[in-house]
Amino acid sequence: MTRSLTDYADDVWNGAADDNIAQSGSGGSGVLDVADGVGFHPGFGNVITFRAGGELVLFDSGNPMGAPALHSAIRRWSPDPVSTVVFSHGHIDHVFGVGPFDAEDTPRPTVVAQELIGDRFDRYVLTNGYNAVINQRQFQAPQLTWPTEYRRPDVTYRDGMTLTRGGLTMELFHVQGETDDATVGWLPEQRILCPGDMFIWVTPNCGNPQKVQRYPREWAIAMRRMAALGAETMLPSHGAPIFGADRIRQALTETAEWLESLVEQTLDGMNAGARLDELVHAVKPPEHLADRPYLRARYDEPEFIVRNLWRRYAGWYDGNPANLKPAPDRQLAAAVAELAGGSTALADVARRYADAGELRLAAHFAELAVQADDSDTAAHAARAEVYDARAKAEESLMARGIFTWAAAESRKVTEGTGPQAGPSARLLAPKQD
Repeated sequence: MTRSLTDYADDVWNGAADDNIAQSGSGGSGVLDVADGVGFHPGFGNVITFRAGGELVLFDSGNPMGAPALHSAIRRWSPDPVSTVVFSHGHIDHVFGVGPFDAEDTPRPTVVAQELIGDRFDRYVLTNGYNAVINQRQFQAPQLTWPTEYRRPDVTYRDGMTLTRGGLTMELFHVQGETDDATVGWLPEQRILCPGDMFIWVTPNCGNPQKVQRYPREWAIAMRRMAALGAETMLPSHGAPIFGADRIRQALTETAEWLESLVEQTLDGMNAGARLDELVHAVKPPEHLADRPYLRARYDEPEFIVRNLWRRYAGWYDGNPANLKPAPDRQLAAAVAELAGGSTALADVARRYADAGELRLAAHFAELAVQADDSDTAAHAARAEVYDARAKAEESLMARGIFTWAAAESRKVTEGTGPQAGPSARLLAPKQD
């Protein structure tokens, strides 16, 4: 990084540079000095470093691929032993940098985390294959594997704890947002806030369609709580720092307002008897916040958050009686294809809607076409075209990832290089080592 960290943070705040969970803008720059004894290591999973009377305290520890580089960067910044590492939550881009410090010829660091993190690690082991597949799809990383071993915390807490190391005081408190095991760090003497992934420089990641329950209402409550602290420096675990109490308060309170609006609209609709389909297409975020660089839907999306709110408060029944005990997708698709004149006819309809810019409708007909006859290469060609168009039209990484993956599935069929798309083909395909 050639510019100062404060100048760079200004650029990000003003929308002149992108640095967020979906687009890291300053990785590879080592540990950058924020204040005396405070460092900031940017990457996909930032790490915040603190000197504490002859030892180091880390807030988060980065991702598996970046662990060696993180270790080298911190060792260039300070030779002091790492005594303590705080995990903001259990996602793997925050908990996999401790290993090289564990291997040093010093006492092993003490890892501190909220007590639910162990349950998360257990679930990751239980659903290892599923997590590999969904993250391959989300990040377009077909070779990605999901870890089965985790650095378990040495110390856990439930609601809050005060961490004191070498004259450094860090207050930790439990919040819910992207995860149920989230920790916020607050250093009252330095007025430094470490929000973890509670602030990620885009709309909150609490609707992810492929991941477990997230907590939009609780996230907004946590934002209000953090805003009331009066922080003067905020060092998030994704994206650039924010300097200045006014900016920090604005970012936190406006994110809370954005979430509160979605929560209120969704609950009002639910309480009035609306179906999920109505709410997904009717609930909109506040228009007056649309230009905020930290509230762009680059990773997650408002309609995904609405679905997650429904799942949290209403269960899985969406209000459509036909979906309570539906016919299999393939059976329904075959019946529609019979009416339309075959799977190729459905593929033609999909293309017509795509050409007219009606990509949502086009996707429905493309799916019906391949479900009606998953050996129809013409149907798969149309499906690939439709999802390529959908991916290009989307801003959020979540949507682009799923649509790009779907297009690739069908393209493999048309090229004869992969199994036919669809659940039965995937379940019956031979496992690859």
